[in-house]
Amino acid sequence: MSSKPILVLAEHDNEVLKKVTYQVITAATQLSEEITLLVVGQACDKVAEAARHIAGLKRIWIVDDLAFQQGLAENMAALIAEIGKVFSYILAPATTYGKNILPRAAALLGVAQISEITQIISADTFVRPIYAGNVQATVQSLDDIKVITVRPTAFEPAGTHQHSIPIEKIVRACGCQLSSLIAIQNVLSKRPELGAARIVVAGGRGLLSAENFKLLEDIADKLGAAVGASRAAVDAGFIANNYQIGQTGKVVAPDLYIAVGISGAIQHVAGMKESKVIVAINKDADAPIFQIADYGLIGDLFQILPALDQELASQIDKK
Repeated sequence: MSSKPILVLAEHDNEVLKKVTYQVITAATQLSEEITLLVVGQACDKVAEAARHIAGLKRIWIVDDLAFQQGLAENMAALIAEIGKVFSYILAPATTYGKNILPRAAALLGVAQISEITQIISADTFVRPIYAGNVQATVQSLDDIKVITVRPTAFEPAGTHQHSIPIEKIVRACGCQLSSLIAIQNVLSKRPELGAARIVVAGGRGLLSAENFKLLEDIADKLGAAVGASRAAVDAGFIANNYQIGQTGKVVAPDLYIAVGISGAIQHVAGMKESKVIVAINKDADAPIFQIADYGLIGDLFQILPALDQELASQIDKK
């Protein structure tokens, strides 16, 4: 095991440490025992405290400043480029958060970024998917500082232990004025977060309208599932783009993935094919989604979904 220092950027909302960070830490432990978790935000002490017992960490650094409250990429990248100079690796999750920040930090450091690794071969060699996941490319980096985003679904979350990891506060001023936050629009939901949900119910263009997504939502609520969508459904205006799953959306790997009215284009499959069990519902028997599905149901979703909803309600009543 190498002793080269690794910096892992924590993803959080100033209150809760996201599960994806635990998965990135697992990847980091395959490279070195010298792992520092960087928590950047404003009034984010709860996040650092939550990380104190994660197995594999050596220390936690916290940068607490109003300039980092919303995690603006320009501010974050400048900070990481400054702090990261003493590290051999800088890792972050391959989420919207990590993908927005790390390429900028890599550019400031004058190194290449390696995106969405799914496997670590050696200290300088990694595997990452290309061509919508149809090809696995083995890439090597000779940069002194390796800046890497990690596909969380490829690694199990790090465990915890009783040992308390030391927290050190780092004081850094932010001189970046390239961007500013104008407003935030939060959509509150009792459903689990899409990227961390154990069950995902996703709809495609076959649902025909935004109103018909209510059929999916009723089933998702009974299963305790998250709702997702294909790009075709998002482009059609059926649902907001933060629900999009696929190559240009979120990558998920739940225990159960139910694809309703989704044809199975390779761009969508790239974001969900690592799901443990895939169920497809589609009236087109030749739809590509059936090629990767563990269970397939050919039929009219407007008949199948109400029947499924009724059966779920019946099972809930019996309990």
